[in-house]
Amino acid sequence: MRTFRVGRLLSALFLFTSLSSAWPWPPSVQHLDGLIYRRQDRGSASDTSPAETARPSPTPADDAAETPAPTKAAGTKSTGSTKAAKGGTSKTKDAATKTSSVDARLPPGAVNMITPSALAQTSYYKVGDYVTFAWNYTSLSIEPSKIDVFVSCQANSATYTISNNASFEPTGNVIWDTKPEASGTAPLLTETYTLIIHDASKEVTSIPQAGHLGSYNQFQFGMYTPQPYTPLS
Repeated sequence: MRTFRVGRLLSALFLFTSLSSAWPWPPSVQHLDGLIYRRQDRGSASDTSPAETARPSPTPADDAAETPAPTKAAGTKSTGSTKAAKGGTSKTKDAATKTSSVDARLPPGAVNMITPSALAQTSYYKVGDYVTFAWNYTSLSIEPSKIDVFVSCQANSATYTISNNASFEPTGNVIWDTKPEASGTAPLLTETYTLIIHDASKEVTSIPQAGHLGSYNQFQFGMYTPQPYTPLS
């Protein structure tokens, strides 16, 4: 019985010796540590820390948000998109100018006489002389491009043109030649006349609009013809 136990012990020892000699162990513990160190030094995905793995990858939208917008250097020309935007702004501005409106609560544009003064008494002029009229405008929000100036006489239903389609000026001034050959077809009478100033693009009878020049017909004056000398008998 004892011999049988010794035999089994020797068989187990022989088997352990055979397996130990067949296993490829490193020659020393130092080499084993070097092998493990070299595996840690590799840049593989398994070496990434959990915090770095959890970080989301940047998207194209994030790159666009982080990329600073290009700045335009001094002296460089505008790009095509800039020109298009500039053109659009110009068109918008033109449209706003065409559709500009005036507060309807404002009064129509009017005329304030300078020569002769609006505070003076009725003025009389001799037929054949030069008559000067000067004025400026009040409550005028929209300036007309052209104006007409003429004189009317209710006694003979005649109209005498002084200035036709004249350019607008902040201060108007006209000189009227009252000689018979220059005043028009109808002779000037010794009567009362009305000076009329209005926007050439509108009718004289047009209803005045807020801020626009209406037909001014508030100034009246007299014209007279000298009588020939009659000697006393």
